Amino acid sequence: MIDPRLQTLRVLEHHGNVTRAAAALNVSPSTVSHQLHQLSRDLGVPLLQPDGRGVRLTSAARVVIAHANVLCEEWERARAELASHTAGEPTELRLCGVSSAIAGFLAPTAALLRSRYAKTTVAVHQASCAGSFALLLAEQADVAVVLSTADNPPTDDVRFEQQVLLDDPVDLLVPRSHRLAERAGVALTEAAREPWIQDPDRADQYDLIRTACAAAGFTPRIVHRATEWFAISALVSHGLGVCMLPRLVPVPPEHAVTRVPLHGTVRPYRRMITAIRRGSGRQPAVSAGLDAVRAVASDVIREKKLRTAFE
Repeated sequence: MIDPRLQTLRVLEHHGNVTRAAAALNVSPSTVSHQLHQLSRDLGVPLLQPDGRGVRLTSAARVVIAHANVLCEEWERARAELASHTAGEPTELRLCGVSSAIAGFLAPTAALLRSRYAKTTVAVHQASCAGSFALLLAEQADVAVVLSTADNPPTDDVRFEQQVLLDDPVDLLVPRSHRLAERAGVALTEAAREPWIQDPDRADQYDLIRTACAAAGFTPRIVHRATEWFAISALVSHGLGVCMLPRLVPVPPEHAVTRVPLHGTVRPYRRMITAIRRGSGRQPAVSAGLDAVRAVASDVIREKKLRTAFE
């Protein structure tokens, strides 16, 4: 097995802070410090240096991490090979992702896995995109479904394997009585003079609106701010403004709103991806999870008229 202290060092590098690394590993900060002090002593090189009130990794620590990443990938592959020598179905699978991924994929994926593997325990954990990668690295999750964002690890990150799942189109959400509600499709510029509802503090929402509207040639006038999608749709329902809503995001049926597809040159979308620890794809639980996510995604693509990322 891989020395767990190497995993602690990798998690510390990811979070950049002993306290956050300890939280990700479900241990105390003193445990993290003690483990890394022992590892430094055993390796004969300094791994951490004081940096104000915190610490920073030394160049030797970077060398250790580079080799640890290779070792961890090989260990994930070894676990897959060892699993082929045991009989039976997977015993545990942990899924994580953003809220719309849970609604669109992970909830039905968990149900599908439970029907296929009666003895397998399936757990779902809601987390942000960054939080999902942190859960994978800390071995607190096995499969993540997240958005492709500029803040994600790069696709060639040696710690993760990332695969495109689908593209989720973004519709214009308007009140049911709105002048655009009966249209089969609208250009984004037709909503340029509308009051908008969004949350500038939620980067993935705000960046999507700002980028799409800029491409359409206007700056949205944001009048109301809300964080949760159901709160945003409630404001739209009462005629207080419009917003852009990803097609995978459900809205309460009692909200008097209409989704209007965006047509024309500006047709924003969110890219959904799967992520796993590099080398773990052939482990029975991870393989079963990925297969189930893709099966659910195929159904969702047909039902909601989405598209694969390659179309």
